[in-house]
Amino acid sequence: MAAVSWKEILLLTGLVVGCYWNSLSCGFVFDDVSAILDNKDLRPSTPLHNLFLNDFWGTPMAEERSHKSYRPLTVLTFRLNYLFSELSASSYHLLNVILHAVVCVIFLRVCRLFLDKTSGLVAALLFAVHPIHTEAVTGVVGRAELLSSIFLLAAFLAYTKSTGPDHSIVWAPIALTVILVAAATLCKEQGITVVGICCFHEVFIAQGFTLPMLLDTLRQVLQGKDGFPYAVLQTLLKLIVLVISTLLLVIIRVQVIQSQLPVFTRFDNPAAVSPTPTRQFTFNYLLPVNAWLLLNPSELCCDWTMGTIPLVESILDFRNLATLVFYTFLGLLAYHSLCYRHSSAKIVIMALSLIVLPFIPASNLFFPVGFVVAERVLYVPSMGFCVLVAHGFKIILHKGNLKKISWFMIGVMLTTHAVKTFNRNWDWESEYTLFTSALKVNKNNAKLWNNVGHALENQNNYARALRYFLQATRVQPDDIGAHMNVGRTYKNLNKSREAEDAYLVAKSLMPQVIPGKKYATRVAPNHLNVYINLANLIRANESRLEEADQLYRQAISMRPDFKQAYISRGELLLKMNKLTEARDAYLRALELDRTNADLWYNLAIVNIEMKEPLEALKNFNHALELNPRHKLALFNSALLMQESGEPKFWPEANRRFLTYVEEEPKDANGYFNLGMLAMDANENAAAERWMRKAIGLQAGFRSALFNLALLYSQSKREMDALPVLDELLRHHPEHIKGLILKGDILMNHKKDTQGAKTCFERILRMDPTNVQGKHNLCVVYFEERDLPRAERCLEETLALAPNEEYVRRHLSIVRSKMAAMSAAGQPLSSTEGANVQAREEKQKRVKEGVEGAGGKKNVRKSSAESLGDVGVDQSESLDSSQSDKRTKGKSSKEIKDIEKKRAAALKRLEEIERILSGD
Repeated sequence: MAAVSWKEILLLTGLVVGCYWNSLSCGFVFDDVSAILDNKDLRPSTPLHNLFLNDFWGTPMAEERSHKSYRPLTVLTFRLNYLFSELSASSYHLLNVILHAVVCVIFLRVCRLFLDKTSGLVAALLFAVHPIHTEAVTGVVGRAELLSSIFLLAAFLAYTKSTGPDHSIVWAPIALTVILVAAATLCKEQGITVVGICCFHEVFIAQGFTLPMLLDTLRQVLQGKDGFPYAVLQTLLKLIVLVISTLLLVIIRVQVIQSQLPVFTRFDNPAAVSPTPTRQFTFNYLLPVNAWLLLNPSELCCDWTMGTIPLVESILDFRNLATLVFYTFLGLLAYHSLCYRHSSAKIVIMALSLIVLPFIPASNLFFPVGFVVAERVLYVPSMGFCVLVAHGFKIILHKGNLKKISWFMIGVMLTTHAVKTFNRNWDWESEYTLFTSALKVNKNNAKLWNNVGHALENQNNYARALRYFLQATRVQPDDIGAHMNVGRTYKNLNKSREAEDAYLVAKSLMPQVIPGKKYATRVAPNHLNVYINLANLIRANESRLEEADQLYRQAISMRPDFKQAYISRGELLLKMNKLTEARDAYLRALELDRTNADLWYNLAIVNIEMKEPLEALKNFNHALELNPRHKLALFNSALLMQESGEPKFWPEANRRFLTYVEEEPKDANGYFNLGMLAMDANENAAAERWMRKAIGLQAGFRSALFNLALLYSQSKREMDALPVLDELLRHHPEHIKGLILKGDILMNHKKDTQGAKTCFERILRMDPTNVQGKHNLCVVYFEERDLPRAERCLEETLALAPNEEYVRRHLSIVRSKMAAMSAAGQPLSSTEGANVQAREEKQKRVKEGVEGAGGKKNVRKSSAESLGDVGVDQSESLDSSQSDKRTKGKSSKEIKDIEKKRAAALKRLEEIERILSGD
């Protein structure tokens, strides 16, 4: 057995890099989106032990919607990628290319066990460039195949060393084999099949038995003529250890999936729900289809579900001939390999074991899987195919007159395969390129039309996307997801009537609920989203809220564990102001999933509406325990702490706002609220910095501009406040409080009476009943020494606010002044007057929110992955577009501040009155 040289390693590595370097420019496509972009298990904030509780896609194994694919070691490598490069797709693709090169080198090492040096290298080279591997190597989720293959081949190599020079059992390699088998299985389920490969190698290669010899030995033992030979007993002992270890792994695996098979629809695998004999004919026909892909990988497709391969419904279907030919050829190879002892037979039996055994879990023959054909599952079986091709090359090579032709044929095969692989990688560049390339191969798969539509939808090209979605409904008229996609796209095009019609068609395709009878049919949760989408559409009409509620309840009646229905119904009930029912809906959803941070957040919003701030804060904290970087929970819990008026909460509120701006560095609201916190704490420099940051991110930020001007005014920097107020009024010319503050500064600090008068007159043009603006204008008239006009103005102000005592006193003072001047014979329009800017709460600090909501951004978020539409998968999405705002009330601290400033204003009024009386 020749070792692998460095030259061979470099040759294989160079060939792999040459074929796959362009994959580094590909993004996350198809299943990568669910496994990488949407998988919370990759994030450092997710506890590491969650990888061993959830499936490959991040869904808890206990949930029915779980795919039951348990591959924690593969997900761990994704997490390591995320740790070093987060969501940079090139790093994920680079690691896949490296892993493929490693598999090629180990495979060459395995080939050297039963092939000569030349043919072993040919097998490894063909494996390195075979186009069928593009899905496993260029598709990031294909890493499961790559990792599993590494451990599978390593386990096999370890097992080959379990026989000592004196034919004794060496237990250390067997123990290592068991560990490597477990690792292979934790990368992908088919890894466990290496045990069968080891058994075939032990019996037919290591011990040199043939099938006739085994049958003869068994017959003699049963007839009592002879006992088991010692070599056979040793073999049995080793195999028993392997089999018991395998059974333990199977038992653990069954426990992990809680003895439940995943739920697949007839669209995923139509033959799985077909009657006999259609199911058997179709599944057996799929075997030659997979074999043809290995022989002729010219037409590759990323998705073979739905109508890609029509069902074989009759024994007269000519495709049954392909099945017959396949089984005949396979039977001949098996007979040749099992009945003879020469080296060629041993090579063939090892090749067949590599082809057949790893493919069994994906064959649909023993249990249904969620696909019809998947190119990536041929990764390990292609090893056996490459061994057969290399062995055939060796046989032809030994015929002298065909030597040059055989080398030429191998060269052509390797070249064409390498070129095909390189070009196929470009198809995986984006979802649009991937699915349009698939449509060139197969136009009968509605899912492909749907996915091209999704790719266009992601580019906001809704008109073109609609054409693809409509074509999907024509290809597969009963595809619920396609009709849902049509409805969602019409909604995006603001065609509500057409959207509702499409959703109603999808709803009509659902199994109907019979009144009075318990609904027992298992329905895929994604299909139930039609009720959610339709309800979310019609709830925009205030007169149809009850109708929307009925749809949510119908979904719940069909699946009492349908969490999203409770979430969406809770949002609707909150909108209908049915707060108790909304709270109950969220509590029911939490019974189904207490680990969902969004649910705790939604419940906190209900608590706020129910005036339960402490309970709301507790539920916000629950959300943050589950997801410490939950943006909305960070923002709104910090805001709640700020509103409480309790200084003890301010440090934590500040920390949460800082974390929020780390997550959303472009959101001006976060910086604004940091500024408001700093103002509360009298940290003026910090407040100015945060307000400036908010204004820099959002030009014309109304609340930030006003409060920054107010900060300057309170800090005796009135001249700095003026340009800020000018900017505020340029963007918001109707901002009354800004006009009042500007008028106050102009009159009291710049002595610009005319400018102040302009500000107050603008206020009264917008709001003639504004008492503060009216009173300040009266003061301007007094400042201009026009006492009769000041008197009339104060009379009008008193009529607007008859209970305001300070207006009454000022009117009395003006009248007294006028009487005194008349008695002295002085003209009333030229009297020397004092600066009488006497208005209430001159320095009143007004805390405003973003358009009246305290800078708050209380958008309630649904737990479905996504706002807006929720991908439920590549062909179906969930609509959700509900948002609510909370109105901020004044805290006790604010009220105290206002009282202090009211007292200060009254004190100034007294001073003004003394000045007026003195004149």
